[in-house]
Amino acid sequence: MPLYKDNSIKIYNSLSGEKEVFTPISEGYVGMYVCGPTVYSNVHLGNVRTFMSFDIIFRYLKHLGYKVRYVRNITDAGHLENDADVGEDRIAKKARLEEIEPMEVVQRYTVDFHNILNKFNFLPPSIEPTATGHIIEQIVIIKNILEKGLAYEINGSVYFDVLKYNETKPYGILSKRNVEDLLHNSRELDGQSDKKNPQDFALWKKAEPQHIMRWPSPWSDGFPGWHLECTAMSTKYLGEHFDIHGGGMDLKFPHHECEIAQAEASNDQAPVNYWMHANMLIMNGKKMAKSTGNFILPTEIFSGDNEHISKAFSPSVARFFMLQAHYRSILDFTNNGLLASEKGFFRLMDAINAIDDLVPATTSTFNIEEWQQKCYDAMNDDFNSPILIANLFEAAKFINQIKEGTATITQDDLTLLKNTMHNFAFDVLGLVNVTKTENGTEKLSGAVELLIQIRQEARENKDFSMSDKIRDELAAAGIQLNDGKEGTTFTTS
Repeated sequence: MPLYKDNSIKIYNSLSGEKEVFTPISEGYVGMYVCGPTVYSNVHLGNVRTFMSFDIIFRYLKHLGYKVRYVRNITDAGHLENDADVGEDRIAKKARLEEIEPMEVVQRYTVDFHNILNKFNFLPPSIEPTATGHIIEQIVIIKNILEKGLAYEINGSVYFDVLKYNETKPYGILSKRNVEDLLHNSRELDGQSDKKNPQDFALWKKAEPQHIMRWPSPWSDGFPGWHLECTAMSTKYLGEHFDIHGGGMDLKFPHHECEIAQAEASNDQAPVNYWMHANMLIMNGKKMAKSTGNFILPTEIFSGDNEHISKAFSPSVARFFMLQAHYRSILDFTNNGLLASEKGFFRLMDAINAIDDLVPATTSTFNIEEWQQKCYDAMNDDFNSPILIANLFEAAKFINQIKEGTATITQDDLTLLKNTMHNFAFDVLGLVNVTKTENGTEKLSGAVELLIQIRQEARENKDFSMSDKIRDELAAAGIQLNDGKEGTTFTTS
C-alpha cells in the first residue's frame, strides 16, 4: 500500500491564507507547476532557494508513492524589464549588450542553471518546457480570450481587460488586492501606452523594428506576454485544472494574479487548487543585491571566492543550511550560519555512517516507530524541513549513545532506523553523504596526524608540557584528540 494512504498532508494555500488538507484531483496522481528562471544571467541564489523548496516537495510526494508530473518552465522570451509591459526583453537586451544572438544567451544561462541545480543535487522536473516552444498554444489562448470579450487588440498588441474581467470574477483574489485600490494607487498613463487602463497586461506585444525576438501572429509580428507563457505551458501538460502551482513570493503579484485571470477567462474555471510560495533569501540581514555588493553567486559558495564568506562550502552543506529554514520563512544567508550548518551536517553524516557498525541488543531504549512517525508528521505539516532535521538529530544523538554503550537497540529497530534515516536524509532532503575527507580536508588530516606523532614522541620523552600544548592548541582550533588503547584519534567540532 502506498504511503500516502496513511499520511495526510497539510499545505499552506496562499489563495485561502490557511493550511488545508491536500486532496489531489486524481487519487495517487499530482500535477505541479513551478515558475522557472528567465535565462538571461547566472542563476540567483534566491532562485536556488525557491527551486530547492519545491525539490523537496517533489521528493516527498514521490516518497509517499504519488505519481507526480512536475513541470518547471524556462522563460526564454517575453519577460520585459518592467512589469508594466515596458522596457526591453531581458534576453534581447543581454544579447544586444554582448553582440550575440539571443538564443546564445538562452543556451549559456540554461546550461548554467542546470549545472548549478545538479551540484545541489536537484531532481530534474518531469517536463521542462520553454516559452518559445509554445508560441502556437499562446496564440490559441489569446484568440479564446478575445472571443469572450475579455481582451482587446490595438496597434498590433493585445491586452487583457482587467476591469471587464473584474465585473464577473475578482481580480486580485490571490494577492488580496482589489481593483479599486489598484486604480487609486496607479500612475496615470503617459499617453504613449495603448492600454485602456494601467492594470491591463499584455497578452501579445507588437515588436518594434529593432526587436530581434519576434513571431508571426494574427495581430502583428511580435512576442507573447510573460504571464501568458506559464498559463499555456501549465495547462498544456497538467490540464486546465491541476493540483499545485508554486513559485517565489515575489511572483504572487502581478505574475500569478495575471495567470489566474487569463486562465479563468480562457477556460471558465480556476486553474489551480493549491498556490504555494517560497519566501525570500536575504544576506547578512539585508536584501541581496549586486548594486550594493551584498551578493553572492552559488559558484562562489563552492569556491569560497567571496568576501562575505570565510571559506568554501560544499553544495550539500549549503543545501543543508537552506533546508534548516521553512520554505515560507525568510532565510538570512550568513557566514556564521554556514559554519554552524557545516558542523551539524557532518555530525549528522557521521551518525548515519555509524549505523552499520552498531551492535544490536535484545531491547531498545528508544521508541523508533514513534520517532519515525514524528519525521512523517513534520513533512506532513506543510513540508516542515526544520522540524524534520531536528528529528534526525534526535536519532543521531541516540546512535551516539549506542556507540558509547549507554543505549541499546534491537535488530528490527536498527533496520527501521537505518531505512528511515536514509529515506529522509537522502531521498527526501536530497543531501549527499559527503565525508570530511571528501570535502577537502585530506591535508588537515595529514597535518593533525603529524602533530599526533610529535605529541606521542614528546610524551615518550616525558616532555608533558609540549604534549599538553599540542593537545590544547588543537582543541582551541576545534580538533579534539582522543587517547585510547589503539592509539590517538581525532575529531573536529
